[in-house]
Amino acid sequence: MRKIRTKICGITTPEDAAAAAAAGADAVGLVFFQGSSRAVDIARAKEIAAALPPFVSVVALFVNESAQNIRRILAEVPIHIIQFHGDEDDVFCRQFHRPYIKAIRVQTASDIRNATHRFPNAQALLFDAYHPSEYGGTGHRFDWTLLAEYSGKPWVLAGGLTPENVDEAIRITGAEAVDVSGGVEASKGKKDPAKVAAFIATANRLSR
Repeated sequence: MRKIRTKICGITTPEDAAAAAAAGADAVGLVFFQGSSRAVDIARAKEIAAALPPFVSVVALFVNESAQNIRRILAEVPIHIIQFHGDEDDVFCRQFHRPYIKAIRVQTASDIRNATHRFPNAQALLFDAYHPSEYGGTGHRFDWTLLAEYSGKPWVLAGGLTPENVDEAIRITGAEAVDVSGGVEASKGKKDPAKVAAFIATANRLSR
């Protein structure tokens, strides 16, 4: 049976983390990028991680962060996976001896095609919509048909997903993992529990 895995990103409170886990999320994302309205500090991140049950992964999202700061966060917060959303290369990403996901901002098919070779040590790739000045969480989507024939590394679909369109997105791309942030929010940085539950329920329904 194929289980479509779900990650709820941009979690900012222990309550939202607990609600996502209760709805069946496989992972939650914590944003350590101060340019984001969903950013958390170390103290809040520790509170969020403590609110989660076993077997829900905590993913730390960084954008062009220094290695020193990343190590400091990893030393204090129980992070399972690192997600790099900036201009980091494979050498930088792999130095932390932690499984990592590399976000690829998709403009053309070549972005998808070249990603496997650019990040050979990534546990997975996350395909997101390109924006010239923003690193994820834009609410924009890209041409999902570009992924229909992709057969490289394990990958995650992101970019403009909502409870209303995740069904279509999975059917078009064949995604086995989906990542959502703004599409399940009541307001910036605050999740809507009903939207989170609906998003996860749809993904679970398409599991087979």
